[in-house]
Amino acid sequence: MIRDKRAWEEWERKWQRRSPAGVEENMRVFWTLLKMARDVGSWPSSDPLEGIEVDIELARKINTYVKPPEKLGSKPR
Repeated sequence: MIRDKRAWEEWERKWQRRSPAGVEENMRVFWTLLKMARDVGSWPSSDPLEGIEVDIELARKINTYVKPPEKLGSKPR
């Protein structure tokens, strides 16, 4: 049983920083999730273009550059 929750969480954070997931572990997780999605019938989608409008709109927003505002009190360049 864990008596000092804060100490445990701190130890856990340090441990995760010291031992990041490797490529093999990431691929194992990916293939497991893909198999689970196929098993429940949610992959592949019956309509490959389902949700494309949302993807396009999101891509437009992400790829639009907006110049950040000048800091207050600074001289314009």
